[in-house]
Amino acid sequence: MIAFGRPLRRRFMLEPGTAFLNHGSFGTAPRAVLGAADRWRRRMEANPDRFMREQLPGALRRAAARLAGFLGVGEKDLAFVDNATAGVNAVLRSLALRPGDEILATTHTYNAVRQTMRHVCGRTGAKLVEARIDLPVEDVAGLFLPVAEKMNRRTKLVVLDHIASPTGLIFPVRRLAALARARGARVLVDGAHAPGQLELDIASLGADWYTGNCHKWLFAPKGSGFLWARSSAQAGLHPPVISHGYGRGFAAEFDWTGTRDFSAWLAVPDALDFFLAMKPSRIRAYNHRLATEAAQRIADAWGTPLDGPPQLHGSMMAIRLPQSLQRSDPNQLMTEWAARHRLVVAVMAVGGALWARISAQAYNAPGDYQRLAALARGRSGAP
Repeated sequence: MIAFGRPLRRRFMLEPGTAFLNHGSFGTAPRAVLGAADRWRRRMEANPDRFMREQLPGALRRAAARLAGFLGVGEKDLAFVDNATAGVNAVLRSLALRPGDEILATTHTYNAVRQTMRHVCGRTGAKLVEARIDLPVEDVAGLFLPVAEKMNRRTKLVVLDHIASPTGLIFPVRRLAALARARGARVLVDGAHAPGQLELDIASLGADWYTGNCHKWLFAPKGSGFLWARSSAQAGLHPPVISHGYGRGFAAEFDWTGTRDFSAWLAVPDALDFFLAMKPSRIRAYNHRLATEAAQRIADAWGTPLDGPPQLHGSMMAIRLPQSLQRSDPNQLMTEWAARHRLVVAVMAVGGALWARISAQAYNAPGDYQRLAALARGRSGAP
């Protein structure tokens, strides 16, 4: 059994001496998975024609089938994309929206998704409506009711975060999807952070489309995302880049959008092997306990609230920064902490305040979070 904490960290290429508390933003792949991706690249470059024309199509579908089985969906309904944002773009830019139609999201929606919705609404005359989610959230009703109250007969699409990027809060996707469908709206779930954090059976959630990342919590190389589309929601759905597969069906259109490095997609089965070797229930329990206990210790040290109760989180949690650390630019603070304290943590602006969103991955240990707790001693975190 692979030991968590420091022993596991040695299997990654992480910079020594730096506390990485932001696995959620970009993830990191272990050496073994990076090696698998490199073998695919070498195989491709040994004979590019043979690889692209003869070997790639079957290898790509086998990788997709392996991921589909893990996610609880059919292989023909799943395709690889670069990341969840690409999946969101494919869906939103394929919709036939009209003036007066509404897209419903929340104030916790990932900004890249929000900008895509703004772009689509600007081109179609549709309206973007955001349900306001205030922090801290007391219980699941604080995530369900604001969204439910904004649904109406003009709502054509509901865009839901499975796990909110700014905080790590887990939305009641199944209940919200059922309500949306009952009211005649279609549902797109941005599951960027869910694969690996949550046990998934995507087909049972009630969504029309679900997109997610493998490079975050499943340890795959960067550039490995996926888009699932219910069979009844595939007509008219196209990738952002149209290529030779146009008109040949969902998988054919998305599998080939032009010459590219396919190694990240092809190494997903190796990432799944790495993840499964640690036993999913074991890694989720470790990460959840580490994230929630560390967040509580930091909140106690800072004298500030958490974003919500532990049961609404998986492997991420947010703590409001004390007044001494509040800034106008969260990126400036992140850069300063990384340079001065070798501390990598996401700082998010939510509801007019800055929050530190911590991530807990199995290579982390309790001591990694002590530096963050100590930063309230001065405005910039100087000891």
